[in-house]
Amino acid sequence: MVRRTGVRTVKRPRRASVLTAAVGWLVISLVLNGCSSGDEAEADRAGGAKVVAPGKPGEQARTLTADEARKARGDDSPNSADFAYIQMMIPHHRQALVMTALAKRYAHDERVGRLAERIAAAQRPEIGAMEGWLTGFGGPRTAGGHHHHGEMPGMATGAQLAQLRAARGEKFDALFLKLMIAHHQGAVSMATELLSGGRNTLAEEMANEVIAQQSAEIGRMRRMQRA
Repeated sequence: MVRRTGVRTVKRPRRASVLTAAVGWLVISLVLNGCSSGDEAEADRAGGAKVVAPGKPGEQARTLTADEARKARGDDSPNSADFAYIQMMIPHHRQALVMTALAKRYAHDERVGRLAERIAAAQRPEIGAMEGWLTGFGGPRTAGGHHHHGEMPGMATGAQLAQLRAARGEKFDALFLKLMIAHHQGAVSMATELLSGGRNTLAEEMANEVIAQQSAEIGRMRRMQRA
């Protein structure tokens, strides 16, 4: 299935494939960026270092020389938009984990509880992948500039989280769905913006996954609201 964002075509990749590809290309980036000219010369004399490049979903991995991997990767070094997106999305995901933990305790409708478990299971490894991206590219782990948690699209305020903690029964479910839909919409907005301004392939893959996964979950939560 293909979704049109108005900026680029967004495919719905399988989660395992996307995260595997992200980790794989991060390893390639680290290998290539970490080589000095002396290391490259030594590798050439030794017949060339080999790098396993993960294929696209449904395709097999390829074994490349360091030079072939460098050419295949192209110039996708992260720009400021890539760093800003990753730095903001990590705390954005972490707030989702706070909300889903509350749903695990207080959800009245078991469907809400199951949905919260799926959201947590999806976003926890994504946080790890994004933290690995920052480590690999040497970026700071916190969002800088004018961005603050309260200014990120979809982030619940402290007062809203307090209301969620105090709610019980059907009121909890209704408030959880309302806040999580807004939270997901904010994440999709941030990811879509990254696709128009970023440059790094890994960041783009992670943004595509956010758009595909969370758009589907928004639809599921809206159906729960109408039920």
